[in-house]
Amino acid sequence: MNYLKSFLPWIAFAVVATQFDWRWAGLTGLVISVGVLLRARSEGRKPDALIIEWSGLAFFVVLTAIAFSVPASPLKNYTGALTELWLAVTAWGSILIGRPFTLGIARMMTPPESWENPLFKRVNLLVTLVWAISFTVGGVAGIALLNYAPHATFALIALKVLGFGVPAVFTVQYPRAVRARIQKAG
Repeated sequence: MNYLKSFLPWIAFAVVATQFDWRWAGLTGLVISVGVLLRARSEGRKPDALIIEWSGLAFFVVLTAIAFSVPASPLKNYTGALTELWLAVTAWGSILIGRPFTLGIARMMTPPESWENPLFKRVNLLVTLVWAISFTVGGVAGIALLNYAPHATFALIALKVLGFGVPAVFTVQYPRAVRARIQKAG
C-alpha cells in the first residue's frame, strides 16, 4: 500500500490528463506531490523512503512550468510517455547509486535487523529493477505509439495499466515467494 501512496500524484496526473488540458494535469500532479510529501514527512518517513515522491515533485514542477509558459508545446502530446521515462530515470538512477528506491519503502515494513541482510538488499534491487524495466518499456512504447498510432487509445491505456500493474504485483509477490522459500528451507 505504501507503493500506491508514492505513485498517487502520477496516477492522478494520468487520470486528469485524459479529461483536461495538460496544464491542469501537471498542476494536479504538483499539488498532490506536495501533499503526499508533507504527509509523509509528518508521519516521520525518512528521505530514503521518499525517492519517488521527491522525483515526482521535481517532475511536476518542471512540467507545470513548461505547460503554463508554453501551452502549445509539442511536449503536451507526450506527457504520458514522459512520466514513465522520468520514473525510469529515477529507478535506474537509484540503482546506479546503490540505493534502489524500493529499499527505503521496504525498510518501513521490515525489522531493522533485516536491513543489512544481503538477501533483503537483493530482493529490493530486483524489485526496483522490474520497476525500472517496466517504466523504460512503457515510456519507449508510449512514444512509439504516439508517433505511429496516436489514436490507439486502448493500447496507450493498456501500456499504463501494465506499466504500473506488472511491477506492483511483482513487488508484492516476489518478496512473499522469497520469504516462503526461506521458511520452507529452515
